[in-house]
Amino acid sequence: MATVALKDVTKVFGDGTVAVDDLTLDVTDGEFMVLLGPSGCGKSTVLRMVAGLEELTSGVILLNGQLANDLPPRDRSVAMVFQDFALYPHMSVSENIGFPLRLSGVDSAPRAERVADVASALGIADVLNRKPNQLSGGQRQRVAMGRAIIRSPGLFLMDEPLSNLDSGLRAELRAEISTLTRELGVTTIYVTHDQAEALTMADRVAILRRGVLQDVGTPTQVYGRPATLYVAAFLGAPRMNLLEAQVYVHLDRHIALHIGEQVLYVPWNDLRARALAHYHGEQVVVGMRAEALTPVPIDTEGEVLRGRIRYLEHHGHETLAFLDIGAYAVVVDELAGGPAPVPGQRASRRFAGLVRRATGRAFASASANGASGHAVPAQAGPGHAGAGQARQQGGVFGDPGRHHRRPAELAVRLAPYPAINNGHPLAVSVRMDALHFFDERGNRIDVGWR
Repeated sequence: MATVALKDVTKVFGDGTVAVDDLTLDVTDGEFMVLLGPSGCGKSTVLRMVAGLEELTSGVILLNGQLANDLPPRDRSVAMVFQDFALYPHMSVSENIGFPLRLSGVDSAPRAERVADVASALGIADVLNRKPNQLSGGQRQRVAMGRAIIRSPGLFLMDEPLSNLDSGLRAELRAEISTLTRELGVTTIYVTHDQAEALTMADRVAILRRGVLQDVGTPTQVYGRPATLYVAAFLGAPRMNLLEAQVYVHLDRHIALHIGEQVLYVPWNDLRARALAHYHGEQVVVGMRAEALTPVPIDTEGEVLRGRIRYLEHHGHETLAFLDIGAYAVVVDELAGGPAPVPGQRASRRFAGLVRRATGRAFASASANGASGHAVPAQAGPGHAGAGQARQQGGVFGDPGRHHRRPAELAVRLAPYPAINNGHPLAVSVRMDALHFFDERGNRIDVGWR
């Protein structure tokens, strides 16, 4: 049995860098938990703190319900597999795998028997007499896995173990690692920046951004109902289309989403309409994945977006069309200038400033300018009356590149090598039940969060 509980864990390095910020996360017995995020998000630091290789600044780590903050690494029943394998070059494969047992004082005969069993399970029984420099990358990774497994630990910690391998071998080994850990029933925390690894291997995925936990759930949950704008953009290929939309409420009829010059309608009987109604006259972000969009004849009525193909990407099994629909995109990478959003927390209204950084536009709301209930564009010029009003709401004037407008490129899946070219008009039907909505802080707008 091995459980891990992190309670309000924070790690601040000596130079003031906050690597992990108030992280609370539970890993159940036998679970395969994947920590996912880009380089520098704090996932490896979390792993090192659990292993006892890094001290906490604050918070609590519990292993099997027992406080482990001051427990030395050797007493944590933890085995760690590193990105660079960390094998002893002067030892044979057999000696590398059996080294933990040798340190524990296990006799040579039972040690050799155990090494043979582990090597056979990993498919490397025929290379036991070789040195690491005589092995392929995949074989070296199996040796590192064998050295971890032979200790029969309660907890596996894996720090991007496949990142140095080619794509074909990665696919093969991630299936092997996933199968092996489940057969052994060992609790595993696996760090990766590769979403394919996370969604393929994990029982649950915890997604980090700048040390802040953004979302945690099964692969289906985090992909299908992302808790934040960041998670929505991070998961999926192609990336989710994230569009600016103005919300107008028509009571007992529908919610109108003005996306550029086009409009989509959320029916009033849709549960999400009640949540969206709180944003009347304001901007939200509408997310739609490529699988929610279906090409239709240009004169089709209903919930349809129309535009022209800006460019095509051919992938053999499909073609991606990127459509100019006259709308503006919210680019998550450019939103990174502020603090990482905390799921479920609605902060002060500063969406105008965030949208401006992504699109070069600022908006002043009806509540600020006393207009007729519709949000209107605020002029960028400092002398315009709307400038100060927008500034009070968080509009950031003087941002570098604030005049750069960012048209949306709506990613749509088409059949392989379609008989169309750049500039061709295209209409897509939108599955309204598959839309995602996010507020000015980047948090999901919904009738509840998992």
